[in-house]
Amino acid sequence: MSITTEIPTRELEARLSPGALVMDRDVIDSYAYDKALFCPAGQALGLVRARTVDDVVAVMVFAAEHRIPVVTQGARTGLSGAANAIDGGLLLNVAAMDEIVAIDPVNQTCRVQPGVINQDLKTALAEHGLSYPPDPGSVAISTIGGNVATNAGGMCCVKYGVTKDYVRAMTVVLADGTVTKLGRQTAKGVAGLDLAALFVGSEGTLGTIVEVTLALKPALTQPITAVGIFPDTASAGRTVTEYMGSGANPSMLEFIDGPSVAMINAYGDFGLPDNVGALLLVQSDVKGAGAMEELEAFRRVAESNGGTEVFVSDDPADSEMLVAARRAVAPAMEKYAHTRGGGELVDDVCVPRSALGEFFERLAIIDARFDVEVATAGHAGDGNMHPSVVFDAGDEVQVGQAQEAFAAIMQLGLDLGGTITGEHGVGFLKREWLGRELDAGARLMHTQIKDALDPLGILNPGKMLG
Repeated sequence: MSITTEIPTRELEARLSPGALVMDRDVIDSYAYDKALFCPAGQALGLVRARTVDDVVAVMVFAAEHRIPVVTQGARTGLSGAANAIDGGLLLNVAAMDEIVAIDPVNQTCRVQPGVINQDLKTALAEHGLSYPPDPGSVAISTIGGNVATNAGGMCCVKYGVTKDYVRAMTVVLADGTVTKLGRQTAKGVAGLDLAALFVGSEGTLGTIVEVTLALKPALTQPITAVGIFPDTASAGRTVTEYMGSGANPSMLEFIDGPSVAMINAYGDFGLPDNVGALLLVQSDVKGAGAMEELEAFRRVAESNGGTEVFVSDDPADSEMLVAARRAVAPAMEKYAHTRGGGELVDDVCVPRSALGEFFERLAIIDARFDVEVATAGHAGDGNMHPSVVFDAGDEVQVGQAQEAFAAIMQLGLDLGGTITGEHGVGFLKREWLGRELDAGARLMHTQIKDALDPLGILNPGKMLG
């Protein structure tokens, strides 16, 4: 595709809501990146802050007419570079489309625009006795549209599933400006192919989502919490494998390694012990005595696998503080990284639960091989780990070592039968790795679907599929 160096600004502006088109270079450039490192951003020609579906349609029709690439964005909290600007393209930001259109307590669904913040939706639903379980670490700042675009998960997904498990229907603007409704409003339905599911995790490469219908749950029961302390990461991993293999169904099962615990303790007072090898945070929201029985079962498994201490509490304040500690991993690690030169690469591999013990043993070897620091937290209950590589971003040798370590971790995930990304997405950061995970038939299907829905190649080109 040839790169356009300018656009007929007045023509585009006339098609949009007043003030939607931004041509100020400083503002455009401020929207050029998400939160990923090592992902280049080009110089976009303009920024459209869409307020309506008509704005999105106008952008896509205009872009198709002039063969201009379009990168759709939300809150830009992503960690894979999927929202980064492209040279000669338009940035289409839908964060201002943030209306909760309808909440339906009878059918336990809601309709929302893509810019709705995940936590704001949870707060609104609570007034109706309903809940939306997916809770990524960025729950307070990420949008539902972005969550759908990357199939976000979070800490509750071990029991309640990820974003795709809640998407019933969506309205999408296709590459030529066509508005189409995909999915269904009903609890059941198999009329035709599940095209809505195709768009979950598509990272803006197939169309722009402008409304989503989500399935909901009744308000979740207040959980009780256990914390297991381990001398090393491998014993914690084996505990997860055995505990989940016993038929346990916790509402949360999170992992934090020793270095991450130290970073959290330096960041704030969350009551975590010092000098631990690893920590497992477990919650059960089974009603009645079942919750305590589930956590006592965890205690037995943990102790049989070398766990040194297990604490169980039914105090909601304890639960809130421990969950807050787990959510503090990202800012605590960011603060720590700034003291080590500012470099941080957050990986996102997911392996079978049965492989967690081996994963941690081999991750320790990777950590020892490179002159960088690797600290890990993650959603242990479903095998989704987030090893973070911390390094000096101003040291070329360390930058190279960090990239090699990052790649080695992804290869480890594949070697153990896992995937290169559990919830952060492919974007630019991992686009070369997607081809390694997919076989030839799957690669062909991906490119054929992309070509069918985006024949001009204008939707987020260079991301995900390369």
